[in-house]
Amino acid sequence: MAESCEDRRLLEMLHRRNEELQTLVQIGKTLTSTLDIEELTNIIIEKANLLFKSRAWSLLFLDEASQELVFDVVVSEVAPQLKGQRLALGQGIAGYVALQRQPLLVADVRRDPRFCAAMDRLTGFPTCSVLCVPVQIQGQLLGVMQLVNGPGDPSFNDNDMQLLATIADYVAIGISNARNFSRVHELVITDDLTGLFNARYFDDLLTTEISRAHRFGEPLSLVFMDLDHFKWVNDRHGHLVGSRMLAEIGQLLKNRIRAVDFGARYGGDEFVLILPQTGKTGAFELVSQLRQRIREHVLLADNGTPVQVTASFGIASLPEDADNKIDLIRLADNRMYRVKETSRDGICLD
Repeated sequence: MAESCEDRRLLEMLHRRNEELQTLVQIGKTLTSTLDIEELTNIIIEKANLLFKSRAWSLLFLDEASQELVFDVVVSEVAPQLKGQRLALGQGIAGYVALQRQPLLVADVRRDPRFCAAMDRLTGFPTCSVLCVPVQIQGQLLGVMQLVNGPGDPSFNDNDMQLLATIADYVAIGISNARNFSRVHELVITDDLTGLFNARYFDDLLTTEISRAHRFGEPLSLVFMDLDHFKWVNDRHGHLVGSRMLAEIGQLLKNRIRAVDFGARYGGDEFVLILPQTGKTGAFELVSQLRQRIREHVLLADNGTPVQVTASFGIASLPEDADNKIDLIRLADNRMYRVKETSRDGICLD
């Protein structure tokens, strides 16, 4: 009888190890299947939850700017209330793990002074036990993974902690790969001086947005903009000041256009804006504000001399002016040059 019980225990352990190995293999495959961080983490947590079956899972990312942990991926009945909430480093079990960079298993949070009940009070979810591990790679903390209230008593054990730490390593590799890909992609499609998109990517964006506008029957406006007398800025103050001016104008555009709009440096001191879902009237209003902001913008040269520029704008709209990319670009560009050849510091609509 004793041997039979022992055999049963060994078989259960073997079955458990086999499940763990299969899950880790599946997670490993996930790392090569996607570079989308949200999709990656959701798949990994979904697969890992088959092993742990805890009442709540959380993946908290470190916000490097504020040095806070942010609930990013939450699998729980109170996920809507919890997602987006923040913890300071050192606050609660998760904050402690992030600060110490060490995994922690707390069987009964009521007996642990590190536990913070703020999130329980916010969500009405009672935390009993917690298993939390850091998510880090090459010494860089990315966040923490946390399990709350496992199915058994005790809820978690040392083997669970080791397994979760292994899964966290997979998550760290996936996040690092995705972020590195995103950085490389950003370098490929952006202008390094202004931070706006480059001309090559602008062409792809415009094709996509025109196709979208045709499909949904929506207007779209294209704006060409060129800085007036920019050569004079370079000649009088030097190319370093000229480059700073381009960078600051680029940031001004980036900060003033809407989230749905796209800005690109088209070449030299010429910029272009794609304004989806925007007719000519809306485009004129937005460009009028930008024109005024540029006129008011002051850059100080190295000797303290204030440097200011103005800009000439040309606007063309779809479907009012054109129904294809080539004609839209030609009209907006020609209208901009019409302003430069006459008044400068103006806007041409037709």
